[in-house]
Amino acid sequence: MIASSHSADTKVHEIARMSNEVKELRSAFVDGRSRLMRLKMESSIVQKVADKGIKPSLNPPQKIKVKPTTKN
Repeated sequence: MIASSHSADTKVHEIARMSNEVKELRSAFVDGRSRLMRLKMESSIVQKVADKGIKPSLNPPQKIKVKPTTKN
């Protein structure tokens, strides 16, 4: 009976420890994801490449259409 009680207590402590670890890992994941999203934003990229002399284009990109050639 005492061994069963100790085993149950050990499992309860292990579950509590693992729950805390899961919360910490989830927090680290969310923090990393939010930092990545900030880094991927166009405004932050423009700031980082501005000192290299690269500026965003003032003209929008043009679409190139290629017409298929038909062979008879």
